[in-house]
Amino acid sequence: TQLSLFRLTVKRLLSTSHSSVDSKEMKKFQLLAHKWWDEQGEYSALHSMNDIRVPFIRDTLLNMSSNYHLGIPLSGIKILDVGCGGGLLSEPLGRLGASVTGIDPLEDNIRTADRHKSFDPVLAERIQYKSSSLEEIVEESMETFDVIVASEVVEHVADLEMFIKCCSQVLKPEGSLFITTINKTQLSYILGIVVAEKIMGIVPEGTHEWEKFVSPEELERLLESHGFSVKTVNGMLYNPLTGSWSWMESTSINYAMHAVKSGVQGQSSPTESLSEMEAEQRSATAGTGM
Repeated sequence: TQLSLFRLTVKRLLSTSHSSVDSKEMKKFQLLAHKWWDEQGEYSALHSMNDIRVPFIRDTLLNMSSNYHLGIPLSGIKILDVGCGGGLLSEPLGRLGASVTGIDPLEDNIRTADRHKSFDPVLAERIQYKSSSLEEIVEESMETFDVIVASEVVEHVADLEMFIKCCSQVLKPEGSLFITTINKTQLSYILGIVVAEKIMGIVPEGTHEWEKFVSPEELERLLESHGFSVKTVNGMLYNPLTGSWSWMESTSINYAMHAVKSGVQGQSSPTESLSEMEAEQRSATAGTGM
């Protein structure tokens, strides 16, 4: 009918006019879409980041759960990898047994990810990729995922608050959100942009805009205002000489964050058998909120 057609048109106009996807960012990544799996190329630092970000996700989830399968510890867990690129993080999570949905607004990235996944029949079953922005899947995926991973993504989105709101909508109550990103400090400007891009060429020039970097305090504030509780913030350090990442106390350059969406009474996600201590903390905070 004309009315539903009108509604659809209005909805499309609204969704295209206000999106968390930044078209300038899309153009930058378009040029590198075929380079994702070159371990010595532009994405080499992301390849080596797997050495710390994959265990961080795996171990955090295992510490929250009482039942897991040896060999495939993340079996039965539904993960959304937002801004999955060529699938650099989706694949190791799939190998750990998770059922992974990788989304990226760039079709060329999804094509690269699909092609690479197809070489491994196990991954072909466990991972599905979709060329889509986060807000485009919200309606069909309300409270669908146990875990959302947004690694090296939030510093590229156009509207961070909207992005976090969408994360909350597609995550199950008590689901986990993992973010890795870059702090907004003088040091991150010098090392992340001047040294990494302009001097050493670790990442292509123009990859990052300092204005879009976000501090852990600001990110935590945004998360808490959308019903998340931040559990962990760890500093990360990249050594360009060895090409390796390590954890560190300071969050002044890169950091990883784990946040949990607040639960709804009577509902809980299968991944989230909370440790006794966390459960006590939660009931204590719930008590103060009444």
